[in-house]
Amino acid sequence: MRPYGFPVASRHWLACCLVCSLIVVAVTPLCCRPAFAPTGPPPQDALTGSGFEHYYNLDYDGAVGDFERELKAHPDDPFAVNHLLSAVLYRELYRVGALDTGLYANNSFLVKRKFPFDPKVSAQVKELTERALALSEQRLAEDPHDVQALYARGLTRGLRAEYLALVDKAWFAALRNAIGARRDHEEVLKLAPDYADAKTIVGVHNYVAGSLPWTVKAAASLVGLGGSKQKGIQYLYDAANAGGETSVDARVGLALFLRREQRFEEALAAVRSLTASHPRNFLFALEEANILKDAGHGTESVAAYRKVLATGQQGNLYFHPHLELAAFGLGEALRGQHDFAGAAEAYESVRESPTADSDLVEKANLAAGEMYDLLDKRELAVKRYQAVITANASSPSAESARRYLKQPYRNP
Repeated sequence: MRPYGFPVASRHWLACCLVCSLIVVAVTPLCCRPAFAPTGPPPQDALTGSGFEHYYNLDYDGAVGDFERELKAHPDDPFAVNHLLSAVLYRELYRVGALDTGLYANNSFLVKRKFPFDPKVSAQVKELTERALALSEQRLAEDPHDVQALYARGLTRGLRAEYLALVDKAWFAALRNAIGARRDHEEVLKLAPDYADAKTIVGVHNYVAGSLPWTVKAAASLVGLGGSKQKGIQYLYDAANAGGETSVDARVGLALFLRREQRFEEALAAVRSLTASHPRNFLFALEEANILKDAGHGTESVAAYRKVLATGQQGNLYFHPHLELAAFGLGEALRGQHDFAGAAEAYESVRESPTADSDLVEKANLAAGEMYDLLDKRELAVKRYQAVITANASSPSAESARRYLKQPYRNP
């Protein structure tokens, strides 16, 4: 018999978990070989290092190519399978716009329509997931205390949780895998306390569980899902400062969580270390602008968004940037500065972007209509509200649009 209320607790726990798991980009360590020490992170070879250099600069095609060659050379290595799985999964998540941090700031991804994954990619993700799990579990059948196999299985389970929640919307199956990932890495830390890379997933889950409302937290604790925000953040600092394979991922998690805690200076320090080491990563540059906006540094955030847009439009630094995300952020920042004409122009550019997700276009149309109302351009406002309703008549944005068709929007 399940504890009263636990299904709701599970859903909310998973929602919070995905807030971080999408931003903590695929915590995948470097390649394991049989001769390596069983309780330490495996060393880097040239091919794996090149793959991760591509990966963290969002050159997913380059990463996939390197990891395919790595897997061909080491077909029985679960770490090699995880590397390719991560690159294939995140290439598609990035393509469909699922790595926009704005989706997870208010858990709006829970009601979002399924991301339009390519069926061939879905099939490849599932095949690689099963292959990685089989290789890890084969090793664990021989030695239940195989630290590297436990670590690899935890990574695979985490990736499967993300896919199940974001693509299949299979919340409870995703939750089971997220719990499994945490428990695998907690076991790693019991067996090898100095294995700092394992602190990334455990730290993420501790922060998430520690952030739950007390009623949900009480239900979750009945199945051993306790946590502490302070412990979670400290674990992420430990992993970030250890300089291991998940150091980058831990800093990404810190930037997100510190932003949510309104510890903006620390969040900026984390994200600026990422932009310095990975200048070709569009999402890292965008996140710096987002933090500046949330911190109330309006003028600085406007400048940061414009810099991201200008760099992306030059076309020689970022790999396939989703500039519509920066344009929407610029609109929000200009709106906060009461530059309603500039904000309307920024929102309009979202609608014109060929890579913009339909939900983001819907939000941009609504926001542009609001700006036109504030500028007393009622005819333009009405057109934008009508576009929102035509796109998705049952959405929350459409509900607002219908209200503003009856009475013009006024700045609260």
